[in-house]
Amino acid sequence: MNVLNDLKVWKKAMDIAVETYKLSSQFPKEEKYGLTSQIRRSAVSVPSNIAEGAGRNSKGEFKNFIGIANGSAYELFTQLILSHKLNLVSETLVEPILKEVIEVQKMNYSLIKSLEK
Repeated sequence: MNVLNDLKVWKKAMDIAVETYKLSSQFPKEEKYGLTSQIRRSAVSVPSNIAEGAGRNSKGEFKNFIGIANGSAYELFTQLILSHKLNLVSETLVEPILKEVIEVQKMNYSLIKSLEK
């Protein structure tokens, strides 16, 4: 666990997952198996893939999982925007999470670059 606690990007991604769960709990019940489920899976996928990569044996494997995490972050970003466009959530509530997702994307990109050295 100590390796993960040292990864700021993992901590930030965990916070995003928590906030996304809270946000999506406000979605209508009919979205339970639709966007609610999908957005939660994406949100959980980001820190999960960072964690899995951190537990691998090589920089190459770690880099690959960070790439997967970044893909999930872009997926989450898209789903958050869609949830706003569908009037499931206000801009005021979704905007702070979107900013955090962008920050994680940048951090992931920087981490990938550092692993290439």
